[in-house]
Amino acid sequence: MRAAVLHEIGQDKLDVLDDVEATGFGPGKVKLRVRATGLCHSDLSAMSGVLPQPAPFVPGHEGAGEVIEVGDGVTSLKQGDRVLMCWLPACGTCPSCRRGQTQLCLAGFMNAGTPNFRRPGGDVFGFAGTGTFAEEVVVAAGCAVPIPNDVPYEIAALIGCGVTTGLGAAINTAKVAAGSSVAVIGCGGVGISTIQGARVQGAAQIVAVDPVASRRAAALTFGATEAVSPEEFADAKQRVTAGEGFDYVFEVVGRSATARTAYENTRRGGTLCVVGAGAMDDFFQVNMFELFFDEKRILPSLYGGGDVLRSYERAIALWRAGRIDLESLITHRVQLAGINDALDQMRTGEALRTCIEI
Repeated sequence: MRAAVLHEIGQDKLDVLDDVEATGFGPGKVKLRVRATGLCHSDLSAMSGVLPQPAPFVPGHEGAGEVIEVGDGVTSLKQGDRVLMCWLPACGTCPSCRRGQTQLCLAGFMNAGTPNFRRPGGDVFGFAGTGTFAEEVVVAAGCAVPIPNDVPYEIAALIGCGVTTGLGAAINTAKVAAGSSVAVIGCGGVGISTIQGARVQGAAQIVAVDPVASRRAAALTFGATEAVSPEEFADAKQRVTAGEGFDYVFEVVGRSATARTAYENTRRGGTLCVVGAGAMDDFFQVNMFELFFDEKRILPSLYGGGDVLRSYERAIALWRAGRIDLESLITHRVQLAGINDALDQMRTGEALRTCIEI
């Protein structure tokens, strides 16, 4: 079968090959035919080494498709079921799951260390234990979540990561209050979803901050009340909040410099929500006096900060009701053979989300 493979960390191009085999099928597993997958910035971060991932590997973790085969012991799925991919499934038994913090379950991360593809030259890993830039993939049954028939594969794929992450940051983690002021730094697919989450929650002002003009323009169509470049952010803070700072600031880039900017533009007693996935050697610093005196809440948000199965259902319900726009998030579509074009579109900021049709 065909799959896009990164041979070594640090390479900026993927090699689309036709000699890849999905492996690991057995009890408790399902084999999926991938129909659509989104390109998430985390895929780029894994390719560059910002996020740890063994190589060679097949990137992609934001996917949807149908069940081809079901392993022994799997009773929740059957051949032909439409599913989206959950790259962070909950085991249901660990301390985090028992506390209701299923997004902190580490069971899914254990999958990342087991190869789930093979080529004539040896084993190949799947990013985050999945690897959706392939025609087929074998995953644990908990990674395959059934979706209703009226949800297109490309929409389901986005819900599998970016949409759930952004909506959940605003709704689950920060719990944006109605009438509040919000700033979102970084307006790719996740940032736009954060904006939509803040709008659903009833925020009065939503300022989108991004260096790319097309993304700023897009943010306005998704619910931002204004959109500014990073250089204009200080003026926006003064104009919108009379210099006090925003009630909520979301950092959706994954860098300490933008996290520091977000902190400085959060009002005293306000909330900084860190959504972007950053590097292990990039340190965010605050001094002990400001941490104590300003009483700003610093809230990281992993995969939307809540039960992902409930978050999927909520995203579908909001989409059906017309409360969020997911179709317009997909600004580009390519076939698997055009995956490197999609990578370039994300690097330049041209694309919000590219759908790879497989």
